[in-house]
Amino acid sequence: MGKKQLWMLVFTGILLFGMALPLHNVKAEEGEATKDAGIMTKKQLGLKELVIPSPAARFTYNSGLNFEYPEAVRGIYVTGPSAGGAKMAELTKLVENTELNAMVIDIKEDHGNITFEPEEGSPYANVAEPFIDDPRAMLEELEAKGIYPIARVVVFKDTLLAEKRPDLSFTKNGQVWKNGKGEAFVSPFSEEVWEYNVELAKIAAEMGFEEIQYDYVRFPEGFDSRDDVLEYDQGKYADLEKNNVQKRVQAVTDFVEYARNELEYYGVDVSVDIFGYAATIPEAPNIGQNFSKISSNVDVISSMIYPSHWGPYFGITKPDTEPYRLIDEYAKVENEVLNKLENKPTSRPWLQDFEAPWLYSGATKQYGKAEVEAQIRALNENDINEFLLWNAGNNYTKNVDYTPMN
Repeated sequence: MGKKQLWMLVFTGILLFGMALPLHNVKAEEGEATKDAGIMTKKQLGLKELVIPSPAARFTYNSGLNFEYPEAVRGIYVTGPSAGGAKMAELTKLVENTELNAMVIDIKEDHGNITFEPEEGSPYANVAEPFIDDPRAMLEELEAKGIYPIARVVVFKDTLLAEKRPDLSFTKNGQVWKNGKGEAFVSPFSEEVWEYNVELAKIAAEMGFEEIQYDYVRFPEGFDSRDDVLEYDQGKYADLEKNNVQKRVQAVTDFVEYARNELEYYGVDVSVDIFGYAATIPEAPNIGQNFSKISSNVDVISSMIYPSHWGPYFGITKPDTEPYRLIDEYAKVENEVLNKLENKPTSRPWLQDFEAPWLYSGATKQYGKAEVEAQIRALNENDINEFLLWNAGNNYTKNVDYTPMN
């Protein structure tokens, strides 16, 4: 059940409970509201002795759209150009005609662009690439087809914001630092960056998205080896009595908690993408990801467990060539970690539906129907029934059986 549906049940229960109360327990001073926000007297409402919440006391924002949380989310990644172009019809048909039921759609992508036209005067206007002409119309169509919409927001990898605001980024010799791919990051220590991304997520929630998925919730890879040569502001974490590794973990964890709290009013679920290997170690010191701490602050945790992205691990020399075994071994570890948490999120890993030619000097291991189904089967056999498929070009394998296998 999604958070929005849960809140509606709570609201209904409270309302019915209020109707059943003895009259002397619910009276208020004539012409005045009670001190509880939004509770009005029956006289104000023209009724006799019945109190109900006023509009100001709504528990959650109502976008006007109604999506049911699927029994188990099984989704695909959709870029802004795909969502706003002719390919969207093909992808929608794929979801409609299979056991898939969800789409993760870029709202803010890896370079820092947003994929729709914001309102006039918006702080995001100068980073807009409006591939999606009418997000509301897109969501209304998904609603009609029963496709669960998830808004992907890339957080700390943001070349555009870093170049515009070097003070929010990491610099070296006065220049914004970039990795080997020419990508820049902004700092997880910056609460201004937190707000920049969360306010965008609120816009997505107001559009009608049912879930916000945060990606790149971390420091740059290999940050620990660059920490002593990069210049950056640690903000409120500067005086924290912890070493830099623990400060990074604290900042990333605090952002996730902040993001979830800020979005509570909107009734959306909050999910975070995280490196799969983070679940296999106490914490990833370079990038500031602590799997357990992040998982405790989200509704959904989406580990990126593409076999191609592992070196030798779990006793598997070439994980890309053994997708079932890799996912099976990982799922056992993740279950053990999540089962120790008091507030256990839903597990919804990212699976591989692409080839990795960079791993091979000869023929590349092909990923087709058998390889995708093997990954799904490995999850199902470990009681993990939700998943997302990644293909950067949104070219998904045909004729895959996505049906739950346990």
